[in-house]
Amino acid sequence: MDFAHSPQAQVLRLRLVTFMQQYLLPYNAAWHKSVQDGIYPPPFVDDLKLLARDEGLWNLFLPSLAEDEPGTRLSNLDYAPLAEDMGRLPWAAEVFNCSAPDSGNMELLHLFANHAQRLQWLFPLLRGDIRSAFAMSEPDVASSDPTNLQTTVRRVGDELVISGRKWFITGAAHPNCRLLIVMCRNAGEGEDTDGERGVHHNHSMVLVHMDTPGVQVVRNITVVHHHAPEGHCEILFRDVRLPASTLLGDWGKGFAMAQARLGPGRIHHCMRTIGQCELALELAAERMLERQAFGKYLSDYSNVQEWLAESRIEIDQARLLVLQAAWMLDTKTAEPAQVRAQVAAIKVVAARLQTRVVDRAMQTFGAMGLSPDTPLAYFWTWGRAMHLMDGPDEVHLRTVARHELAQARGRMGASAAYFTTPEQLQALPRIR
Repeated sequence: MDFAHSPQAQVLRLRLVTFMQQYLLPYNAAWHKSVQDGIYPPPFVDDLKLLARDEGLWNLFLPSLAEDEPGTRLSNLDYAPLAEDMGRLPWAAEVFNCSAPDSGNMELLHLFANHAQRLQWLFPLLRGDIRSAFAMSEPDVASSDPTNLQTTVRRVGDELVISGRKWFITGAAHPNCRLLIVMCRNAGEGEDTDGERGVHHNHSMVLVHMDTPGVQVVRNITVVHHHAPEGHCEILFRDVRLPASTLLGDWGKGFAMAQARLGPGRIHHCMRTIGQCELALELAAERMLERQAFGKYLSDYSNVQEWLAESRIEIDQARLLVLQAAWMLDTKTAEPAQVRAQVAAIKVVAARLQTRVVDRAMQTFGAMGLSPDTPLAYFWTWGRAMHLMDGPDEVHLRTVARHELAQARGRMGASAAYFTTPEQLQALPRIR
């Protein structure tokens, strides 16, 4: 098994890291000051995006990117190390037009949009002219089970009518956000609530312009008291009327389309998390070498050394698991159930990794680790949110467990060959 990144990934990774060091990091303080002053996105971001596109560091995440579309086509496996590097600076991904939720939405449109929808939404997103959001989670139901969703879409003549409420909709407060992809439950004519078909074939996705009458952004919700300028918004849909042409894909196929969106997006999230954990580990190690307490450097204390070692081991383990999942998505050699279990597993591993590694680093920094002077407090907040966002850990663990149980049913009794019973021992001839 070859663990080396491909030559193309190595070249692009070097170019991306050099670009970030040369152009992004010098603007980091200015980015935070601009956001603090209520100017978002900072005016220099557009210039950085133009520069990144000219450098060929653009739309790096789409394996199915066409030759006539802007960007560089990479496999999930080749994109993974680039996502890790982008994760070290949370606002970097937007500069390369690789930020969520746009990346997942572009993938959805790539797979399911018709020609007119591509012209209206996909191509502006690929160019970086607009931003988008994906509206799925709701406040009144357990959104980890999408069959619970209450926001409805009805067919009324030649129109679609959406009613309901969504929340924690990432990206909806970005001033350039123009598109909402809204996951709805079918209602009225065409609704099917019986049996298996009613559970998984009763949802549709609708393309909604942010300025459509009846769409109201109620608030930008803070996450563990962290304010995200791009937004985690609560949105109300009051009988939003849209042309029937705004339906994405087929009526009743929303659940299947949502599943298609998840795999690559979780690779991106997990690798960005690993990048943040790597930075947290670097900061902690340097802090240990320069900080003294009770007459010794922190690096001289055995328990602090153990924190460092545990973090290094856990980061490397997580990275290998995520890269294996990316490889499985690219090669399509594994059964779909195995891929789903693997993608679920990396989501759990990444969230647990981030809260553990960053917590150790914060402890090393003491009071400064709680302040905005380092990125650690933000990293920890985001890690804690990941235990719930995109599905809680418990749901992903259930997916992994169900796959293991299905495997066990298929080989039931085969493991008994490894038992050694008293009867078997009695039947064996005596060894002389």
